[in-house]
Amino acid sequence: MAATGVEIRIDNLHKSFGSRRVLDGVNLEVLSGEMIAVVGGSGNGKSTLLRQIIGLDHPDGGRVLVADHEAKDSALVDLATLKTAGMESLERHWGVVFQGNALLSGQTVGFNIGIALREVQDLDEATVGTRVQNVLREVALDPDKDIALTTDQLSGGMAKRVAIARALALDPIQVFYDEPTTGLDPQVSEKIQDLIGSVHRGKTASGAARTSFIITHDKEMLFRLQPRVVMLDAGRIVFDGTYEDFGRSDAPAIRPYFDLMPKLQQYAGGSASAASR
Repeated sequence: MAATGVEIRIDNLHKSFGSRRVLDGVNLEVLSGEMIAVVGGSGNGKSTLLRQIIGLDHPDGGRVLVADHEAKDSALVDLATLKTAGMESLERHWGVVFQGNALLSGQTVGFNIGIALREVQDLDEATVGTRVQNVLREVALDPDKDIALTTDQLSGGMAKRVAIARALALDPIQVFYDEPTTGLDPQVSEKIQDLIGSVHRGKTASGAARTSFIITHDKEMLFRLQPRVVMLDAGRIVFDGTYEDFGRSDAPAIRPYFDLMPKLQQYAGGSASAASR
């Protein structure tokens, strides 16, 4: 655990694209072992915030500090001060599940999961093979049958499980999810929600608690997993609290969005429906 008990600290974060202000002075702390869900209408800064936290974009103003679990007492470090080696130190303890899964097209399940183990952690082939089989079991896939399937042979639910398995293979302390149930039918979504909960409750090989950061429109996920809920509206945080309080709020920025969440979740995924597994 980070010495301060804080995994992520965001100080007065600003980000614009041209004349459009997407993040407008965001302040947020994510505690060690916490599950946090960031919600809000499309275009209100959710994915932009995630990209800032994992270093894919850089802020126009403010700071993003993340716990470095290879530093003394897992000290918080400012992403803006890091060079390549410093970012790699952080990334070795991250797992990222992208909205579209970001699996390598035409490659096998085993290759997709193992590539980060080879490139990020520089593990030998025997260790990679064992780790891949273990995480496939953790996400309820069959390592004997499913490891050789290619991406075009996977249902939507299976592809999401493979994406989560790839993140888990790195034994991450921090796990980031970008709309993990988008495009999945309700039955498959429920299974992925359960899997996210199970991953969060599990600990790393060193015994560290996991911190989960989820971007979502999925009201059912919030109800079932009961994370801390943070809502962005016009680039600012307008709610930070429990799901129960979020659902009871009559605030003008919150109530219409809360009622519209099922439609937004369906719209975000288009008409795609995934086979249940």
